[in-house]
Amino acid sequence: MPETRNRPLTILMADDDEEDRDLARDALHNASLAGEMRFVVDGQDLMDYLRREGPYADESVDAPRPGIILLDLNMPKKDGREALAEMKADKSLRSIPVVVLTTSRDEADIFRTYDLGVNSFITKPTTFAGLVEVMRTWQRYWMELVELPNPAGS
Repeated sequence: MPETRNRPLTILMADDDEEDRDLARDALHNASLAGEMRFVVDGQDLMDYLRREGPYADESVDAPRPGIILLDLNMPKKDGREALAEMKADKSLRSIPVVVLTTSRDEADIFRTYDLGVNSFITKPTTFAGLVEVMRTWQRYWMELVELPNPAGS
């Protein structure tokens, strides 16, 4: 499990594309991140997970608070922009770092997500090798260099 200054870290990825989730999992594994990854399939599922509502309301469901969120923008039900706005407006969730990982290269998306409080914006590479390199760099930056808030201390 990745650790930030000896604390376990859960990475939560919100992406509706199963292949993208599998590729990200594989890329993080190839980048030597043997951490705990959790997945949700859309923005509504993300908010349910974070607020322990819907399928996550039962205390027996294992849904640890994430130390960081990887967020796709284009998802059904509630897109990443809407979910990001809700997270950053919620005092209990706003301290969770959010990294957009999306296919969008739209300047309006970049500007809007930073305006909403995203911590980083990454455009998904088109090759698996490129994704592995991005995940390796992402992992080094977020897991080794940055001081992250303790998820339990929120």
